[in-house]
Amino acid sequence: MTAAHPAGGLADLPCAQAPGLHVLVVDDSPDARESMALLLRLWGHEVRTAPDGPAALTLARTEVPDVVLLDIAMPGMSGYEVARRLQSGGMAKTPFVIALSGYTPAADPRPAAEAGIDLYLLKPVYPPALDGILKRVQRVVQG
Repeated sequence: MTAAHPAGGLADLPCAQAPGLHVLVVDDSPDARESMALLLRLWGHEVRTAPDGPAALTLARTEVPDVVLLDIAMPGMSGYEVARRLQSGGMAKTPFVIALSGYTPAADPRPAAEAGIDLYLLKPVYPPALDGILKRVQRVVQG
């Protein structure tokens, strides 16, 4: 996405108005994971974080998230494998999975589609765009 970033800081970013979503942020980078969690909490979402695929799957089974923000390039278990397991995990509901990656799927979008990823966004994510996406998901989830 090539939109200009707002001149202001975090206080100038839009905030969710309805009750927040349950979001699981999965990223092996502590800085990326915690900064995304902070932003989501500022928007009013309930956030849990996981540093890797196995931890994400454990958290998702104990408290099924509405949305999973998922890094793709993680050591041990890729985001694709995590997404596959989330989709076939027999949970009460299937979360909306958004891949967040520094790698473009343009050359071959099949792995993301086959893993059940609903949306693929490139890092760094433009916060107003992500907020808009989450608001649309929120309308579907909360009816």
